[in-house]
Order: sequence, then C-alpha cells, then structure tokens
Amino acid sequence: MTASQANPTRCLVAVVLDEASIGRAHPDVEHERSIAIYDLIEDNRFEPVGDDGGPYALKIALADRRLVFEVTRADGAPVVTHLLSLTPFRRVVKDYFLVCESYYAAIKIESPDRIEALDMGRRGLHNEGSELLIERLKDKIDIDFDTARRLFTLICALHWKG
Repeated sequence: MTASQANPTRCLVAVVLDEASIGRAHPDVEHERSIAIYDLIEDNRFEPVGDDGGPYALKIALADRRLVFEVTRADGAPVVTHLLSLTPFRRVVKDYFLVCESYYAAIKIESPDRIEALDMGRRGLHNEGSELLIERLKDKIDIDFDTARRLFTLICALHWKG
C-alpha cells in the first residue's frame, strides 16, 4: 500500500509547474520532470502543517529568486503558499547538474565502472538535495523522503531556466 493510499487526505493529487517559470530544457531533464510528477502523484505523503483537509494540489513556480509552493485543496480552494529561498539549494543543484551532464555524456562513451561511479554521485547529490528540502519545509509541509526526492527533481527542472 502506498503512502497516498494509506492516507488519501494527506497527499497530492495534482502537481502543476508554472509555465512562466520553466523554459524548454534538455530532453533528459524534461523526461525526469515528467516521471517525477507521475511518481509524485502516484505515491506521496504531503501534509501542510496545521491543515487537516486534503487531498492537495501543488503549483510550483519561481518568483524573485524564490521557490513558490502554492498549495490548494484538490477542488482549488487555497490552503497556503510558501516561499523558500533558493540560496541554500544553489550549490547542490549546481553540483547535481554538473554530475548529470557528465553522466549523460559518459553513457555514450565511458566504461560501465565510470558510468556507475557517476550515477552513484548523481544519486548522492539528489539525496542531499532531498534532505535539504525536508529541512527547509520543516514546520511548513510534512513530506517523506521519497516525496522529497521527486520534489527535488522538480526544483532542478525549475532551476534550469532560473
């Protein structure tokens, strides 16, 4: 049983990325974003602190160098909007993109050992970003680690244009 199935009032049922905040990206990034949204909706734990009325929809955007999480109920009724500074994410996102670029280039020409090493580095940075997101959302939105991983993928997709 997924987290969403276990408690359907404490989950996301829709995720929208603000089109004005996102430009066209490398197909690999767009593919990751689509998978992350699909996986996020399929299985997540998402609970705005102090609210008891999900399920929720989330619109993610960038505004004034801040990450915007606009949370509504599934029917569109507003719940809360949180703005998070992107500054704490800057280093990990930059490093993550560098390793991802190396990884995608390596797939074409490098040995399996080199590809595996880059993939491990990529996953490690992704985990670091996910843990940072959990910490930054503490006392705002309660999420589990898998939900944080998928949200971090989306943050990276937003940051691509930002």
